[in-house]
Amino acid sequence: MYEFPYDRVSPTGVIRYNPEKCWNGLTLIPATGGTSTARGAVLYDMNGNIVHRWEGLYGSFDNKLLPGGYIMGTTGYMLGYWLDCLNLVQQDWDGNTVWSFNKGEEVPDLKTGQPVMSARQHHDYQREGNNTGYFNSGQEPKFKGKTLVNSTVTRVLPEFSPHPIADTKLMEVDEDGNCLWSWSLFDHWDQLGIETIGKAVHYHFAPLFDGAGYVKVTYCNNINYLGPNRFYDAGDERFHPENIISDIRNLNTSFIIDKKTGDIVWRLGPDFESTKQLQDIGQIVGQHHVHMIQPGLPGAGNILLFDNGGQAGLGRPTPCAPNGHNHATRGYSRVLEINPATLEVVWAFNDPRLNFDGNTEALSIKGLLFSQYCSSADRLPNGNTLITEFQFGRILEVTVEGEIVWEFINPGGKVFRAHRYPYSWCPQVKSWQEDAVAPVHNSRIRLNTKGEPVLVDEDDFFTHVIPM
Repeated sequence: MYEFPYDRVSPTGVIRYNPEKCWNGLTLIPATGGTSTARGAVLYDMNGNIVHRWEGLYGSFDNKLLPGGYIMGTTGYMLGYWLDCLNLVQQDWDGNTVWSFNKGEEVPDLKTGQPVMSARQHHDYQREGNNTGYFNSGQEPKFKGKTLVNSTVTRVLPEFSPHPIADTKLMEVDEDGNCLWSWSLFDHWDQLGIETIGKAVHYHFAPLFDGAGYVKVTYCNNINYLGPNRFYDAGDERFHPENIISDIRNLNTSFIIDKKTGDIVWRLGPDFESTKQLQDIGQIVGQHHVHMIQPGLPGAGNILLFDNGGQAGLGRPTPCAPNGHNHATRGYSRVLEINPATLEVVWAFNDPRLNFDGNTEALSIKGLLFSQYCSSADRLPNGNTLITEFQFGRILEVTVEGEIVWEFINPGGKVFRAHRYPYSWCPQVKSWQEDAVAPVHNSRIRLNTKGEPVLVDEDDFFTHVIPM
């Protein structure tokens, strides 16, 4: 058997950077339990230099900055409680905790059996003052204020499962952690547009997590206030600024909750066949980070989301899902910007119909995108979009035209969501680097006899031939 005559290496850090076309700033990379080798949140400059780290502070599931160098995250995860964080905390630049929340639910510690108060927070949270968690010059998260928390509550719901269910509980809490408002997902199942058979599929095939003893596959993985928008200003009450937008990966569904009544008043999915507008969008599969672009940013009022692909959905059996669990399938990811009133696709990245028109050269120029889980898309002030591809720890900044102008491969592995912030939010950072980086084709990278990466001239691409 022949061995390949040179080692393959995958570069990490910044592998592409055009300073003239980027919205330059500091990029916050979270560390999430089980998906990252990093020891805490890390702040990078545009050239991939670490300017600060918060060791021991993890993403819950991402980290978010506040002005002045403050940061939010968690100090630990609940052992055996799938996806749940022990607490939600706010720390200063030096890692001192200045705020903490853990009043989600009292549950038994699965190691000691003793009761413990836990936030049971998972996937998302927002601090009052900023509706998306990423930078917008018109919105600054408050140092202290109300916090929207995506949490978990264990319930016995025999019509949905023979086992207890870990239901999503959305909460708005005050500075002292007191619950001001709450909403539970399974109370609104009938408003989610799921086929009747979907309930039976959930009952029979939703897997049990033995450690915690519950079913947890249907949950919200994103929560945001809508915030000010042109549709509400025009009289459409569905888009009240205090209403909350969320999505459920497992159901291929995104929706808006009327905060006063709890009713779902706007929904996208799981049906993408019944109207021409939905057919033009195409089947969304396992989406994440559905939110409304805020005033002051290009595309304000439109819905931005990461459409993962992979497999998701509950419904009629298909060849890929004979029991109807995860019955929708697609083998690539895309980013969509949608007008929520007309359902028109305003902008897309990595959509073969809208971007590539069957041109394979365009595919190689724009770059393929795929992450079955997690991931995100943030709109930047210059109109670019910062895209996080979770599974490969890859972060892209792309222009409106789809050009990749910044590309980062995380040395710590997978990335739930990355966010870009202005230098002014971290006055502690006194210097940073903004030098252009030209991408190098991986086939030009070799390891020398010392194990060090070296570049091979283009003319030498085929000088190492496998014997036949």
